[in-house]
Amino acid sequence: MENYFSSDFKLGVLGGGQLGRMLLSETQKLDIHTCVLDSSKEAPCAPYCNEFFLGDLLNYDDVYEFGKKVEVLTIEIEHVNIEALYKLEEEGVKVYPQPNVIATIQHKGKQKDFYKEKNIPTSPHQRFNSLKELKAASLNDFPFVWKSAQFGYDGMGVKIVRNVADIQNLPDTECITEKLIPFKNELAVIVARNADGKVKTYPVVEMEFHPEANQVEYVICPARIDDKVAEKARLVAMEVAKAFEHVGLLAVEMFQTENDEIIVNEVAPRTHNSGHYSIEASYTSQFEQHLRTILNLPLGNTDSKLAGIMVNLVGADGYEGNVIYKNITDILEIEGVTPHIYGKKITKPFRKMGHVTIVNKDIKVARKTAELVKNTVKVISK
Repeated sequence: MENYFSSDFKLGVLGGGQLGRMLLSETQKLDIHTCVLDSSKEAPCAPYCNEFFLGDLLNYDDVYEFGKKVEVLTIEIEHVNIEALYKLEEEGVKVYPQPNVIATIQHKGKQKDFYKEKNIPTSPHQRFNSLKELKAASLNDFPFVWKSAQFGYDGMGVKIVRNVADIQNLPDTECITEKLIPFKNELAVIVARNADGKVKTYPVVEMEFHPEANQVEYVICPARIDDKVAEKARLVAMEVAKAFEHVGLLAVEMFQTENDEIIVNEVAPRTHNSGHYSIEASYTSQFEQHLRTILNLPLGNTDSKLAGIMVNLVGADGYEGNVIYKNITDILEIEGVTPHIYGKKITKPFRKMGHVTIVNKDIKVARKTAELVKNTVKVISK
């Protein structure tokens, strides 16, 4: 453990986006030397890490050569070259989360198969290698959910298929289909687990999604649900974490069905949008906790100090170019409001450009404030 705080220790992060940038705010507190690999020299992490390397996260050589420079390697996105991670792990680099965990989670078909194998509650699914194979199956149980097997994010790679015509317009790629489950709420629980096997969970949060973009607009903590349902969700999340035996953070997204059952939608083996509220609202933010898990440090207190709501700031529809955050000074006058701007130079429709956290003793007040923030700040271009 003490080695992590020596002058020659280096922590590597695969991915230089906003999740990595927020993680760096925690590494700086402990003066941990950080190396970041990303394909863009303008990545949000670039100005803040100790060493920045240009490279392709899916290229074996780029990931392998980068990984050899560090003692511990982690991710801020799961779309990385797995074979390089296996090789680095074999050669003694500590890779967290472990390559086998990332390999299962980064492929939605393998992820769903894993849940079925481990008897984890989830929706029924089918796997297809191509659009041709999907069409040949003559599916007629409409509507159903279509997901690209790999590389989906922020609502991309997910579609509701309502009829045969919708199938014709799907991309030709490996995919899965899932039964569309009627639900009351979309929930999430972040589970933290270190190498010693110590585990803690954050409170259950409730997620409200944009109807068109299929991406989270609001994250509400604590979720406005019955305590028994919340405990059931927490136990299911713990069950998933136990099955993976991962080291790091695991964000478990779930549905609360109309019968108050909990089924797993999908997971992310990293810090997650559903945990951003924790920066201001929790005793230990998810980013500090991620650092504690991968360095096998004692886990921090996951309790909330206040109710917290996160609002995503995304690019306005119809705007693309150099970003402008319109009216952001207006929200700085509101008590309990903290904006986080990610440092992306170019905005695009529905691209995540930042978020705002609202904390308050009263969750109803916080939710109204979140609505006000959402309607005030506009992410546009010049």
